[in-house]
Amino acid sequence: MVSRSPAKGGARAPDEPVNPEPSHASRGRQVIDRDPARKAERGRDRDSAADDAEPESERGPELPRFGRDGAPEPEQYTVEFEEGRIDPDAAKVVKRLTRAGYEAYLVGGAVRDLLIGRSPKDFDVATSARPDDVRRLFRNSRIIGRRFRLVHVLFGGGKVIETATFRRPPEQDSQRENEDLLIRNDNVFGDAHQDAYRRDFTINGLFYDLDHNLVLDWVGGMADIERRAVHTIGTPVVRFQEDPVRILRAIKFAAQLDLGVTPEVYDAMVQCRGALRKAARPRLFEEVLRLLRSGASRRAFWLAWETGVLDVLLPELSTYLADLPEDDNSVWRILQEVDRTTLERKSPLDDTVLWAMLLLEPMREACAGEKDRVEAAYAFLEPIVDRLNVPRRIADAVRRIVALMPRVEAGRTGRFARTQLYPALRDVVELRAAALGEREPIEGDELSAAGTSAAGEKPARKRRRRRKPRIEAG
Repeated sequence: MVSRSPAKGGARAPDEPVNPEPSHASRGRQVIDRDPARKAERGRDRDSAADDAEPESERGPELPRFGRDGAPEPEQYTVEFEEGRIDPDAAKVVKRLTRAGYEAYLVGGAVRDLLIGRSPKDFDVATSARPDDVRRLFRNSRIIGRRFRLVHVLFGGGKVIETATFRRPPEQDSQRENEDLLIRNDNVFGDAHQDAYRRDFTINGLFYDLDHNLVLDWVGGMADIERRAVHTIGTPVVRFQEDPVRILRAIKFAAQLDLGVTPEVYDAMVQCRGALRKAARPRLFEEVLRLLRSGASRRAFWLAWETGVLDVLLPELSTYLADLPEDDNSVWRILQEVDRTTLERKSPLDDTVLWAMLLLEPMREACAGEKDRVEAAYAFLEPIVDRLNVPRRIADAVRRIVALMPRVEAGRTGRFARTQLYPALRDVVELRAAALGEREPIEGDELSAAGTSAAGEKPARKRRRRRKPRIEAG
């Protein structure tokens, strides 16, 4: 049995390869004035030399002030990115908003990824403009959402720049019980600093001012970027009780971005893991699916198992892992093959294939020796369907895949080879064989169900041929 390590954050799954050239190496960025202590020391030096200071007209431009109306002033870091790293359409949205007199910044994951040397998947904008104001400025936009309205600014090729108005953190009702901190309303407009404070992790709370090439940091995110650590904005236990899904997001960022987890956050994840039972089940399903799609599922599920989060979400898999012999790492090898294929293809596998690969080994054990393998697979999956709101189309497909695997592995496909589900089943068989060393790894473009939804598509309907009327002779 593989023991769970007490190490804080960053524990790697057994035999996990280490990239000798870290992906977080910075590319084309220059950061100055990172240390507030050095900045304060330089400030004292400037004060002591005030008599020798240059005339006002000869001084360079001062950094802008962002603490409007008594709001706190952020730490400011001058950061210049290489040309082309910032999406030109996102820059266009920000600049049009600022020219119209509004505050507007690049925010969230895009700023984080730029700072650690990754290419952002998408760019989000936060602004003081209300949704109707943004809509008036951009004809190529639409307002979405009923709970909280935001604007999608649309560009060619299906590109969307999500533009949201600053929000403030929800106010806690003093009459509510201390243990019930679950957020139920997060829909009040606010200021830039309030929008930063309401975010989940410090690395996601950084704003980038395009006009002045400044990173604005109200939450201490730059320090965590430098030490490559995941830390919550505020007390970790409180933030996880407010929204338990943040625990899964912490796991995702640690695994996908190759970051550590601070000891305080790690301990809070262990302490608050039971709160995941209060979270909305569709959100849990979506976050688990994101872990599988991330290209870092091996490390993500190892960290989930190590912290006890897997005991809450998938106790069937957690128990199976705990009962394995010490030298059996088949589950981790299967997830590693899923990650290798995902990264090679630069796109995730089919959702049905992903869920089948995650649950494959414990389900095969549950079905072994059973006369009705479909019924045994049904009994295994039904509690998971209820707990995580797994769609029936995926659950039913996974049941049939696992139940029919022995026939396909023995080469007895029969009529099943002509069904819609067969390509996904063949992918599962081949991925497992490659993971366990029974065949050579397969190329991503060789997968039958690549880029398809094996469980969700209906076969095309055949058109009936109309008979030509007979022409009677004579």
